Amino acid sequence: MPLIAEEPLRALAARALEARGVPPEDALDCARILVLGDLLGLSTHGVSRIESYVERICLGGIAARPSIHVERPAPAIARVDGGNGLGPVVGLRALGEAMAMARETGIASAFARSSNHFGPVAPYNLIAAEAGFASIVGSNATTTIAPTGGAEARLGNSPVGFCIPTPGGRPILLDMAVSVVARAKIRDAMKRGEAIPDSWATDAEGRPTTDPKAALDGFLQPIGGYKGYGLALIVDLFAGLLSGAGYLTHVQSWSDHPEKAQGLGHFFIVIDTARLGSPGWLAERMEDFARIIHSTPRAVEAIAVKLPGENELDKLERQRRDGIEVAAETLAFLERR
Repeated sequence: MPLIAEEPLRALAARALEARGVPPEDALDCARILVLGDLLGLSTHGVSRIESYVERICLGGIAARPSIHVERPAPAIARVDGGNGLGPVVGLRALGEAMAMARETGIASAFARSSNHFGPVAPYNLIAAEAGFASIVGSNATTTIAPTGGAEARLGNSPVGFCIPTPGGRPILLDMAVSVVARAKIRDAMKRGEAIPDSWATDAEGRPTTDPKAALDGFLQPIGGYKGYGLALIVDLFAGLLSGAGYLTHVQSWSDHPEKAQGLGHFFIVIDTARLGSPGWLAERMEDFARIIHSTPRAVEAIAVKLPGENELDKLERQRRDGIEVAAETLAFLERR
């Protein structure tokens, strides 16, 4: 795939959004999150999403110039009404509110509603970590998962991320959806004409399938069976129900109804680690923690024992140095704007 440096890609992404009426500051915020996603190797949730964002703006499904309102019902709680704006714009605003409150109170949470797809979770966690915050971030999503024992989708593949900073070093970062794989991987397999493992999804009757088209017409399999179902449900309770956003089947599908507001919700919980100890104290404990994991004897010599997020952070460093891999068709779309 073509390689492009971080700053030119961010400028291209922002310009494509500005061309559809998004204010320059909002366009840069959205581009910041999506380009960070690409840097981390999360390309299914990177700048490739701008095409669908632009389509939905044109159809009226997303407000290019939202009126975002923030209220603080308690010293460490914010509620953010995103005004049906771009998800990354709403997400960054909510994260900023949470971090500002946590500087005062030590721990804080922000709940966002009236939002849309907000990109990958990891960039928000990483931004918080770089400011010294541990974080838990999540969003609900369009229904693609059936409850355990059910034959109809009732839950979204709701992503959730966790991150603990290491002063002067790398954070430990876990960004995960609650399905075995994302639908984007199944779509990619269908484009290539390849079968998928039968553990990825079921057909419309709830039966495991290796046919990617049948899988896209059916349901994603949650990780760990009923445990993954339970986790999807809890993320939706925090992101959708507690925020005042849509939840479960009240969330609109951006692909089936791009002209309608999704009504998505997100949550951001941040902890100011400076309240728990000095940077040196935290760095020493985090480095010891990492050392214990890395020193685990290998079951297979060729496979290293790694911490969550190491592959993504390796890719971020490499792509910041060498350029970001972006699909040619995505670059062509951005350059046409």
